[in-house]
Amino acid sequence: MKVLLIDDHPLILSALQSVIQGLGDDVTVVGAGSAAQARATLKADPDFDLVLLDLQLGDADGFDVLLEFRTTYPAVPVVVVSASDRHSDVIRAVDTGAMGFVPKRSSNEALFEALHMVMSGHIYVPPMMLGGGAPVDAGRRSTDVGDTAPGVLRVVRENADDSGFQQAPPLESFGLTPRQTDVLALLLQGKPNKLIARDLNLSVETVKDHVAAVLRTLGVSSRTQAVLAVSQMSRGKLPAWRPTPR
Repeated sequence: MKVLLIDDHPLILSALQSVIQGLGDDVTVVGAGSAAQARATLKADPDFDLVLLDLQLGDADGFDVLLEFRTTYPAVPVVVVSASDRHSDVIRAVDTGAMGFVPKRSSNEALFEALHMVMSGHIYVPPMMLGGGAPVDAGRRSTDVGDTAPGVLRVVRENADDSGFQQAPPLESFGLTPRQTDVLALLLQGKPNKLIARDLNLSVETVKDHVAAVLRTLGVSSRTQAVLAVSQMSRGKLPAWRPTPR
């Protein structure tokens, strides 16, 4: 696995390189101390499996870099590793296309878990985002938890066992149609409507209709809230899913 690590603080860059290198002998970590260096690295060799991006860069806004890389290199997942752990930054990063958000105060184990989930095709958000209700919209500055997603929380309660641990319910238990379940599963992988349409052999307009129906059923108002609401059911690990036979 080849990882591009972008951080303009030399000590943090070196420390993270050592940590990520510890994932295995087959891991290669390339460091970039600026957005410009990262751009040059990817242009010269776009064959990276993962990008880890700091939001606070000296020569560019991290969110702009995130959007640029997700647009230019859509097959390469990007995980934000940031000193910030604000709800608004987490939501904005996921909305912009990040497949994960790891606060720098997280443990090495949390970072390893995040990278494993992302490389498995899932979206990782920090545990503090997985509380009892849906998060606020990215455009709001408040860090308070937003309105509760009643449909989601009902499923959570019904799938809690006697010991108090939550069991991840299958996606099929949400009361969605089979095709809506397929759309939700791909949405949870961070795929935009165009890729969902291609994967399911549907029109983009039909996918939009399915996404709207999914959001209504989950009781949320955005794709990011859907990801976070479903993630909270199993402490960040998304339920298993099998595509509906065509």
